[in-house]
Amino acid sequence: MTPLQKLAGLAVLILVLMASAAGGTWQVQDWRMGEKLAEQAGLHQGQLAEVSAAAVKQVSAEQDRRLALEQKLATSDQQHTRELSDAQRNQVLLRDRLATADVRLSVLLDATDSASGCNMPATPGAVGVVHAARRAQLDPAHAQRIIAITDEGDRGLIALRACQAYVRDIAR
Repeated sequence: MTPLQKLAGLAVLILVLMASAAGGTWQVQDWRMGEKLAEQAGLHQGQLAEVSAAAVKQVSAEQDRRLALEQKLATSDQQHTRELSDAQRNQVLLRDRLATADVRLSVLLDATDSASGCNMPATPGAVGVVHAARRAQLDPAHAQRIIAITDEGDRGLIALRACQAYVRDIAR
């Protein structure tokens, strides 16, 4: 072997050794990078778990609040339905009493109104005590219409109270 060939072989050997040393350095760097990436992935998983736990807790709290509100609204709805049925029952009883002449509606007359031309006695009669005020009985048909109007008004007021209670409960 010629000295030139020996020198070339030695150069190749040196190159191979340098390449393997460089490869080893790269492997160490790759290993360190992999270790850092694994550590970051672990931290990321921990953060995701914390965020997920907080989200589950928040959803659970919202569901509890919604359930409590639904129960409160159901109770309120039952109360207003009961009020409405009581008012309707009272109106039916009043209409029945008007129809059977157990009760008569009357109005006060203005004693100073000379144009009315109604000469009702101001003294109490045998039927009831009027406390010396002039009164006139209403026709039963007109009394029924007045009761129907007050019935609609009562239902409207009950519905208004129900709406107001609903808005108050929702606004909280």
